[in-house]
Amino acid sequence: MHARAAGPTESFVVTDDGCRLWTARHETANATPDVAQAGPDSAAILCHGGPGFWDTLAPIAELLAERGPAIRWDQRGGGRSQHQGPYTLLRFTADLDAVRSAHQVDRPVLVGHSWGASLALQYFLTHPDRVRALIYIAGTGLSWDWRPQHNAACARALAPVAAKFAALRALPRPTAGQRREEDFIRLLTEFSDPGAARGHVERLLSPYFVSDPAVNQALNAEMRALAEADLIERCRALPERVPVLIVDGALDPRPRWAVDALAAALPNVRRVTLTAAGHLPWLDSPAEFAAAIREFVP
Repeated sequence: MHARAAGPTESFVVTDDGCRLWTARHETANATPDVAQAGPDSAAILCHGGPGFWDTLAPIAELLAERGPAIRWDQRGGGRSQHQGPYTLLRFTADLDAVRSAHQVDRPVLVGHSWGASLALQYFLTHPDRVRALIYIAGTGLSWDWRPQHNAACARALAPVAAKFAALRALPRPTAGQRREEDFIRLLTEFSDPGAARGHVERLLSPYFVSDPAVNQALNAEMRALAEADLIERCRALPERVPVLIVDGALDPRPRWAVDALAAALPNVRRVTLTAAGHLPWLDSPAEFAAAIREFVP
């Protein structure tokens, strides 16, 4: 029987440039002795997707809180955190380190989803001594060659509502409600089961925080400029003592071959593909996802 997770404790972390970052810390209630006595290396820090979106990883945090503290946060420019630049990879990795330090975590298990997987990997490359393990969920690898296939898959999925979606995107000054409707339609394409997708998306967008395209554009442009060959060499140099778990959804519209080069370069990696899952595998295949995480987290 697993320990029951208590409700998260919310707080703000203030970075060295004065940006307020929202965080939520999950811990277990009625913790078993091994969890109650766990030290600073027992914690996990979760990085959400986007960029420019907000945290959607509460179910994963509750799962990880069975083992130790699990900390979610909204990245700058998204959700409950302050919208304050610069929106750069260097700044976002520094923000992640500020969250780690403020929550008094020495070497967390880093968990990243989608863009957050890229952020967590970049932090690992920058601070390999500050990471105990990495869980890389539905990431997109080390290059941008996957984009045309992804765009084509999304276009096919959106075909029945293409005119409505295009009209929403063309609005010069959309209201928050119109932005939510656009995000709602777009997120429907991320799930493997169309029948369950609407319920999942409704929960993901409740509460709703308007996403910031400026954050997305700035960070994606910087990520595109990174050289894949250089990233491969840096991944090969990572310490073998730090294990990495890659979790894929086989039905993710982002092709899974995009992650092959990363998986081949990492010195200590395990890869799990959930056959019935899309881009958010913890929602599409919760039991299989939980089993993979529980088997991996030391």
